[in-house]
Amino acid sequence: MSQTNAVTLCLAYIIGLLSTSVSWGGYGIITIGFFLGCLVKNIYGRESFIKWRKFKPSLFLVAGVVGFLATVYFQIRTPQPAVNDISQFVNNGKQVVVVRGEVSSLPRLTRSQKGQFWLEAKELNQGGKVIKITGNLYVTVPLLQSTALYPRQAIAIRGILYKPKPATNPGGFDFKRFLQQQSTFAGMNGMQVSFTPGEQPKWGLWQVNKHIVRSQIRWLGSPEGQLVSSMVLGSKAVDLPYDIKDLFVRVGLAHALAASGFQTALILGLVIALSKGFSPKWQFSCGAVALFGFVGLTGLQPSVLRAVIMGFGALIGVATSRKIKPLGSLLVAATLLLLWNPLWIWDLGFELSFLATLGLVVTVPPLVAKLDWMPNAIATLIAIPLAAMLWTLPLQLYIFGVIPPYSLVVNILTIPLISIISIGGIFSAIAALIWSTAGSAIAWLLYYPTYTLIWLVQFFYQLPGNSLATGKIALWQLLAVYGLMSLVWFLPWLHKRWWLVGVVMVSLVLLPIWYSATDFRVTVLADKVEPVIVVQDRGKVLLVNSGNVTSARFTVLPFLQQQGINSIDWAISTNTLKDNDGWMEILAQMPVKSFYSIGEDKKIRSLNSGSYKVLVAGEKVVAGSTQIELTDDRIPLWQLQIQNQKWLLVGNTQLSNKKIQVTSQNIPSVRVLLFAKTLDADLVAAIKPEVAIAYSQYTVSNTAGFKKIKTKIFLTGRDGAIQWTPNNKFESTIETVENNASLL
Repeated sequence: MSQTNAVTLCLAYIIGLLSTSVSWGGYGIITIGFFLGCLVKNIYGRESFIKWRKFKPSLFLVAGVVGFLATVYFQIRTPQPAVNDISQFVNNGKQVVVVRGEVSSLPRLTRSQKGQFWLEAKELNQGGKVIKITGNLYVTVPLLQSTALYPRQAIAIRGILYKPKPATNPGGFDFKRFLQQQSTFAGMNGMQVSFTPGEQPKWGLWQVNKHIVRSQIRWLGSPEGQLVSSMVLGSKAVDLPYDIKDLFVRVGLAHALAASGFQTALILGLVIALSKGFSPKWQFSCGAVALFGFVGLTGLQPSVLRAVIMGFGALIGVATSRKIKPLGSLLVAATLLLLWNPLWIWDLGFELSFLATLGLVVTVPPLVAKLDWMPNAIATLIAIPLAAMLWTLPLQLYIFGVIPPYSLVVNILTIPLISIISIGGIFSAIAALIWSTAGSAIAWLLYYPTYTLIWLVQFFYQLPGNSLATGKIALWQLLAVYGLMSLVWFLPWLHKRWWLVGVVMVSLVLLPIWYSATDFRVTVLADKVEPVIVVQDRGKVLLVNSGNVTSARFTVLPFLQQQGINSIDWAISTNTLKDNDGWMEILAQMPVKSFYSIGEDKKIRSLNSGSYKVLVAGEKVVAGSTQIELTDDRIPLWQLQIQNQKWLLVGNTQLSNKKIQVTSQNIPSVRVLLFAKTLDADLVAAIKPEVAIAYSQYTVSNTAGFKKIKTKIFLTGRDGAIQWTPNNKFESTIETVENNASLL
């Protein structure tokens, strides 16, 4: 097979997998292949199109078939629960069961300070009935229950099974999809873990991993020790504290915590240098052993495997004395990995790794050439992070809608430190395998570089505007931007006009974002604790309630970032601020100009940079075109005047109090009623709203009575976030969230 044919078929396979984002993608690919085949056949004999003669018409027909078969292969490999999978036995209630199985991963610490690990389930004891089962299980247990666990250990867990839920809010975390990517369809809140005491662990590379991490932490301490281990083995192989991890992600240094190409290049360079006097076959063998060992220690991560496959390409070049083309090596790596696991086409780590590497291959040389007025070392130092950022930024905008403005500066300043720590960490890991104390001693020498790196990251994190929310771009914008970038790369006559293409790309991103900022939209987010309402009024933002700290971190803030919101103009807490951790989380991330609440909270008053006011009954707040009035602070009961419509927000108090207080108020023509899960149908009938929104999965009181009411009922736990726009339509966003998730 010629090189042209191989490249075309590899690209057809990858494009076919990408087309799975739409239901008709496979048929579209085969149609395009047929169309291109006919087109090339018509121009094949013309002298003016002689350059197309290397593309035979049959090649495009075959490529179309390959792309179609890729979509079929993707569907075949998509995980589905087996008949006896543990997820088939999940009870909707809170039944306590016992699951027996084998631990398949080292325990990790979660944000909620619990131990988390994966279990290969084998037996289920449900109400005294023992059932043979299969399938993976995502398990969380109290931290002390997980400290003695290790892979391949037989255990029994007593707890409650559950099925993971999809994202119910725009920008929210899709837990169901995350577990499905791991071929897992159920989770378990464990209460107690039982295992055979004194049982000897079965040997595995996890013990080598753990030995290296302990050696590096012993004299370096925490978090410096974990950071060094993470930069050598990857954050998935090390329990790096979440506060450090969040700092690196926030300033654009997440790649420094992921073992990939940089560490692979260092390992290969070290092996080739040490085996310089040996024959090419010995050099290849030594390099192969080092790469296999690296994969074993870090785990089967897409970014690591991509780097290792390209590393093998470099080793083949050394063994055969041939020059390997990096771009071809990257394409081969992508194709092999996607043949092994086609689902990785939508893995964010896989996508970012390949885009960053593509940027380094095709963009660094022209950038260095443009910076020829600088010393070559400095030009390369600037070009490498700039190229990686240019090729990954559109995808980051599509997924997160956030830009770290200081990312380029931080990457340039920290490259020397990251290089020193990575090289020293590799030597420390090798030394630890020989003599643990020697590994600790070498790691101790890295204290000041590591401390300086953390200090730099904290410094930029504390700068104003360290994270700029632009809003998520649409799929067509993503494709258009990458299409223009590819044209600049392919077409030589565009090289000198790159600035014009850059202006067009920026316009494609910013103009739709600017236009959407002029809209008016009300969103009631799905939250179990309290109603969280976001009013976007032509660039101004009103936030009513924050939820608890989990809701604020994983629901409210991601939604605000997705919408391109960097500050809140008005914030109102409708409860008595007994649990203010949610507001503390939000205030730590973005400024609030005016804060209102029923009761006073000194922590919020001190943290908030804007004004702070305690409201009393009968007092109104004017937030743009929206008015909010605290009608009764005992329920509490709030009236919102939104676009000449009256919304009523009822606090989560006893139902009898609601009846007495609400029915005694003179509340004319309420269009929208927001209530807790215990609202009574009789009360809805008395108020007669057009729409009622409950922040729960179900209504408890007089459920049958709701069937007699013409009011349209939304349950955020069932329908997801609810949005209203001036076209007078209420829409559930859960379908939009699921459709977007299918594209990732």
